[in-house]
Amino acid sequence: MKLSGKVALVTGGARGLGRAYVLRLAGLGADVVVNDIDLNAAQEFGEELGAPTVIAEVEALGRRSLGVVADVTDQQAVDRMVEQTLDTFGRLDILVTNAGGNLRSHEEQAASLASESHYRYIMDINLTGTLLCCQAASRPMKAQRSGKIVNVASQAGMWSGRDGGGMPYKVAKAGIIQYTRVLAAELGPSNIQVNCIAPGLILSSRAIAQGRNDPETRTRLEAQIPLRRLGTPEDCARVVEFLVTELSDYVTGQCIPVCGGFVAF
Repeated sequence: MKLSGKVALVTGGARGLGRAYVLRLAGLGADVVVNDIDLNAAQEFGEELGAPTVIAEVEALGRRSLGVVADVTDQQAVDRMVEQTLDTFGRLDILVTNAGGNLRSHEEQAASLASESHYRYIMDINLTGTLLCCQAASRPMKAQRSGKIVNVASQAGMWSGRDGGGMPYKVAKAGIIQYTRVLAAELGPSNIQVNCIAPGLILSSRAIAQGRNDPETRTRLEAQIPLRRLGTPEDCARVVEFLVTELSDYVTGQCIPVCGGFVAF
């Protein structure tokens, strides 16, 4: 119970990778605030829960939980979410900014062709949402002079892909990596560690629904990964565990790829 007495907030926590982070933190003893724009989001991709909601899953682990519907691109909504966390639990020790994604994939995403509207949308749900949540959470963390922030980037933010595709998402995730470094430099004197992870090819419920686990696709992708397997949400959650516990007390401003070697090679 490394996180006993701690309070965590996970954005985009109602399914997929976010849910894995929520359950990992609760299993370590934290009370967890689950944020999402839809707290029943697991139903969209047929993700099976161990209880009616992720909030109920946390409570089944013997921890307290609070579900908050909020759009992370709305500053007032984010501020209210943090205030609600403080009103309910009295503190905030951990923030995991998981909300985001490469949504509306039917849009043109080439570097020279992507529309301004799609670029702004992807930047908002990824980079702007991360920034707003970090700003709101850092206030109580600075007041208590402690905290752990884990931003969620992507392997997409660490390499070009070699074809110019996926530009808005890649630029947004690269921005998260750099924002993490800058924020870590600011908050270090307040004893707040800020890091990020960059998941690679992970078998999240959305990725599975989009075909990543199909035999032909899986075989093609695994051949590109030095560890020769696709990642799981739990692979990412274990790295989050490292970054929110005392094991990482002298680690800040870093981005850890969780990709089986895909990015490095």
